[in-house]
Amino acid sequence: MTIEHTAARTDSGPPAIGERLRGNLGIPAVVFMVLAAAAPLGVIGGPVPLGIATGNGTGFPATFVIATVVLLLFAIGFTAMTPFVREAGAFFSYVQQGFGVAPAIGTAFVAVVTYAAMEAAVYGLLGPQLGGLLSLVGVPQLPWWVWAFAGLAVITYLGYRNIELSSRVLGILLLAEIAIVVVLDAVVIGRGGDHGLSTGLVNPSQITSGAPGIGMLFAIVSFLGFEATAIFRDEARDPERTIPYATYIALAVIGIFYTVSSWALISAWGDREAVTRATNSGSTMLVDTAQRYLGAVGADVIQVLFVTSLFACILSFHNVVSRYLFALSQRGFVPAAFGQPHTRHGSPHVASLGLSVVILAVVGVAALAGLDPSTEFYTWLSGITTVGVLALMVLTSAAVLNFFARDRRHYSTWRVRVAPALGLVGLLVFLGLIVTNLRDLVGGSAVLASAVIAVLVVSFIVGSVLGVRRARASRSDIHLATPAGEEN
Repeated sequence: MTIEHTAARTDSGPPAIGERLRGNLGIPAVVFMVLAAAAPLGVIGGPVPLGIATGNGTGFPATFVIATVVLLLFAIGFTAMTPFVREAGAFFSYVQQGFGVAPAIGTAFVAVVTYAAMEAAVYGLLGPQLGGLLSLVGVPQLPWWVWAFAGLAVITYLGYRNIELSSRVLGILLLAEIAIVVVLDAVVIGRGGDHGLSTGLVNPSQITSGAPGIGMLFAIVSFLGFEATAIFRDEARDPERTIPYATYIALAVIGIFYTVSSWALISAWGDREAVTRATNSGSTMLVDTAQRYLGAVGADVIQVLFVTSLFACILSFHNVVSRYLFALSQRGFVPAAFGQPHTRHGSPHVASLGLSVVILAVVGVAALAGLDPSTEFYTWLSGITTVGVLALMVLTSAAVLNFFARDRRHYSTWRVRVAPALGLVGLLVFLGLIVTNLRDLVGGSAVLASAVIAVLVVSFIVGSVLGVRRARASRSDIHLATPAGEEN
């Protein structure tokens, strides 16, 4: 039987060499890319004080341990399936192997909306923070969106170039922000905290105090971005080795960093005072701690690196979404131009530019509408990302279990059945916590919470319907290409 090639592929085979993205990313580079998306410094200055204040207080650091364990269980199955996923595309490529084309394209549409929402949302933090920082050195006060657009211009340039330029920029920024927090942790621990180091991390009564479910919610949100390792498959030096190792290393680094740093932040003030400060002045808790233990210079460095952390987060998500659009284009679901790599840089340059135009429009609409950049614009869009990423991981976990259901492919039962199943249960619990508390996450509006769910559900349905249509068209093309007399 002869099958004609069509422009849009619906199988799971890799694209031709000339159609692939190019790069030479090793394990450290991929780790930098995904750690930057997690914005470690931003987490210590944002979700950590919130988790302490509204969650389980001094027991909050333990929630990072729990989240790390669940995500490691997810990663065990995720990385086991990596050798059988021969193309970039991250979650939707795994879902396609497990469930077929239609749910895979639905997953891809959810992923694009999820990550693009996060990229746009963080501009709502970058603009005001960058403007405020520059005003300290005499730069005139300008609207937040002016600085957001300036950041977008730099992001667009880096997204156009080869991925290795982005990885170098992210590596430098990431190492700087982690280094300053590690120094702060070391000084706090070395001095023994305010009056002894906190025991909340290992005290069951403190771990289960207050609202541990809310604490767990803020902990899991802090890991967003680690799962994007597989999207860089085509640009990795040795994907079968690079992607699994990068996933495990990123998870381990994030988990240890968050656990130790949140524990040190509490120890810096003492248990009772830490909860009070997190409640009354959580937005400045990290800077105040740096001022107390590292002096004015340390506090200034923290403020500068907080801005660069936001920039690194945006760049990382921009790279992820561009590569989702690239992969979707090669299947015919978004404009064909998005699927053409740059002849020199090997980057998804058209997809990157298209994404920048969309982000420009979204930020522009927010500016024209007069939305508050942090309490409205950031909060609303980040709600989409929070629910979306957990839903994507749930779908991927289910796809892994289904893929290995009949054939373990030489793996142990633990790796491809038990561990992924336990991870799926944990992720479903996390997703339930987030959906239950979504109204509070998006500013207390039931309408906005419903809108977040609706956006994600509609994205999945639209993608799935397009996937069904394309699969039918592909089968029709195959039928028409079959010479007479060769049909079974």
